[in-house]
Amino acid sequence: MTSPVITSPGIDTEDQADLRGAVRDVLRRHGDSAALRSAMAATPRYDRTLWSALAEQIGVAALAIPERFGGVDASLMESHVVLEELGRTLSPVPMLGSAVLAAQAVLLSRDDEACERVLPAIAAGESVAALCWADATGWDEPGVGADGGLLTGTAHYVLDAEYADVLIVVARSGGHVTLHEVSPDADGVVVTALPTMDPTRPLSSVSFEETPSQTIAAPADLLRRLRTVAAVALSAEQVGAARAVLDQTVEYTSSRRQFGRVIGSFQALKHRMADMYAFTETARSISYAAAGALAADDPDTDELAAAARVYCSRMSASVAGEAVQLHGGIGITWEHDVQLYFKRTHGAAQLFGQPSSSMDSLARAAGL
Repeated sequence: MTSPVITSPGIDTEDQADLRGAVRDVLRRHGDSAALRSAMAATPRYDRTLWSALAEQIGVAALAIPERFGGVDASLMESHVVLEELGRTLSPVPMLGSAVLAAQAVLLSRDDEACERVLPAIAAGESVAALCWADATGWDEPGVGADGGLLTGTAHYVLDAEYADVLIVVARSGGHVTLHEVSPDADGVVVTALPTMDPTRPLSSVSFEETPSQTIAAPADLLRRLRTVAAVALSAEQVGAARAVLDQTVEYTSSRRQFGRVIGSFQALKHRMADMYAFTETARSISYAAAGALAADDPDTDELAAAARVYCSRMSASVAGEAVQLHGGIGITWEHDVQLYFKRTHGAAQLFGQPSSSMDSLARAAGL
C-alpha cells in the first residue's frame, strides 16, 4: 500500500506545484492589470476570455467536482491553490462563486439527480452558477422564502449573478433551509447589478416573486457547512492578494529614491516590510491548514475555518494599508493598482459575514 503524501500547510505537492504554474502562466497571458480594468468597466463585469482559458486549458472549474459528475475528482485543496493565484491578480472570474460555492452547495445536498443535472456544465466551464443566499443583514439567514416550490424574496450580495446561467438558491421554508435550482430567465426573477466599494468583485441582488423552482434536497447543516467552505476559500484569495501587494511594495521601495538613496534601504521601512511578510506567511499557513482539514473532513474544520477567517481578514487589511502608506500618495490614486488591493481586502473582510462573528466558535473551541 502506498503511503499518503503528507506536506506542511502551504507546501505544494508536485501536482499542486504544476497546477499553480499552469494557472500563473494563463494569468500572465490573459489576466494582467489592463484586462482587469477592462473587465471592471464591462457589462457584465467579468473577464470572459480569462475564465474560458482557465476552464478549458486547465480545468479549474472541474477540480473539486467528482468524476461521475463531469469533474476531475481532485479536492478543495487544489481549488485553494487556484484561488490563491487568482487573489494575486484580483481576477474577476467565477471561480469562488460558481466553481466552489455553488458547486459545493449542490454537492452537499447529496442529491445525485441534481448533481448530474447541474455540475457537468459547471465543471466544463460552459455554465456559471450563482449561489443566492444572504438577506439584507448578511449571511445568517436566507433572504428568500420558499412555499410549495415557489420562491419569493431577495438574495443580496450575490457573486456572479450578472452573467449566471443557473441560480442555486438557499431559501427558508417554515423552520427549515431548502435548496432550489432556478433559471435566471424564469418568471419573477430580477437581477440587479450593485455598485461596490471593490470594483474587482461584482455583486448583485436577485429578487424572486412567486418564481417556480426545482427543489434540491438540503441537509439540516447546509448553512453551517457552506459558511465553512466560504471562509476557507476566501482566505486563499486574501493570502494571494496580500502577497501580491507585498511584492509590489518591495519592488517599489527598491526603485524609489529619496534623500539620495533607495527608500527600501531605510531600516524603518525594512522592518515594516518584514512584518508584512511575517503576517502574510502566517496567514498562508493557517489558510492551508484549514483547507487541508476541509478536504479531509477533519472534525476540527469549523474551528480552523473560523481562525482562517479572522486572521486572514485582519492580515490582508493590515498589509494592504501598509502598502498604501509605503507607496506614498501614489498608492491611493486610481491609476495605481495598490488601491484596488486595498479595496479588495476591505470588501472581502465583510463578505460572508463579519470576521468578528467567527470569534464565538473560536471561544467555544478554546473552552471559554
